[in-house]
Amino acid sequence: MAITAAMVKDLRETTGAGMMDAKKALTETDGDMEAAIDWLRTKGLAKAAKKAGRVAAEGLVGVAVRDGRGVAVELNSETDFVAKNADFQKLVREIADVALSTGETVEVLKQTHLNGTPVEQVVTDAIARIGENLTLRRMHVLEGQTIVSYVHNAAAEGMGKIGVLVALNGDAAKAQEVGKQIAMHIAATSPASLSEADLDPALVEREKQVLSEQARESGKPEAVIEKMIEGRMKKFFEEVTLLGQKFVINPDVTVAEAARDAGLEVTGYARIAVGEGIEKKEEDFAAEVAKTRTGG
Repeated sequence: MAITAAMVKDLRETTGAGMMDAKKALTETDGDMEAAIDWLRTKGLAKAAKKAGRVAAEGLVGVAVRDGRGVAVELNSETDFVAKNADFQKLVREIADVALSTGETVEVLKQTHLNGTPVEQVVTDAIARIGENLTLRRMHVLEGQTIVSYVHNAAAEGMGKIGVLVALNGDAAKAQEVGKQIAMHIAATSPASLSEADLDPALVEREKQVLSEQARESGKPEAVIEKMIEGRMKKFFEEVTLLGQKFVINPDVTVAEAARDAGLEVTGYARIAVGEGIEKKEEDFAAEVAKTRTGG
């Protein structure tokens, strides 16, 4: 039987399977829709698709560093329980290792082969095996003279709830020592940018507008107001830029000063926290238990 595009479309909408998987299922079952659905379920592909609508806001960030290049990847799961699963952790480690040799984006990473299979397909296969929706959501790449990595709330070596990379110029041994401290600082403070020059202009303008309105409410002369705005903006830059922040290890100096005192220069950083920006659906415990009893 000839397999039409309309048949493939219908099967994809019914099961959520990928186009090639749907086409193969129909070919294998001679166009029988019900048999094709069962074929996909047998392969675990329909099961994976069914779970794909669930919110995956837990998981782990994996980091890997080699030869002046560092990567941080975020693999999300539905529950923190799965993030403690050895199979899931192995997947995070393997994806981070593959990411070290890929391009600069998560889209490229998804198409890169891991043990002969595209990473995107490896994740799909893991959904069926592990039993939760999984999402390879983000990837950051950082290059520099020395790259230092740090994970906060580590679940295993090189993976945790927050992953940080820091790039530094200067003595390699000193960079490792001080870089680890700066990475811990970044995990704690979540700076908006490296320096004032790197800040999003829209963020700066919005802050300036708010501070200007606040200053003008004081009713003071315009010259005084301008000085007030200038001072408050300076304080804002000190609070949100990495190099301007007070160093958590020694609040008497800024991060930039701490690096300079060690003969180092911080040239870049990356920070990923699991689930940032994902809207989590809250459910009380009783409702969760009721769902399991009714098979929801």
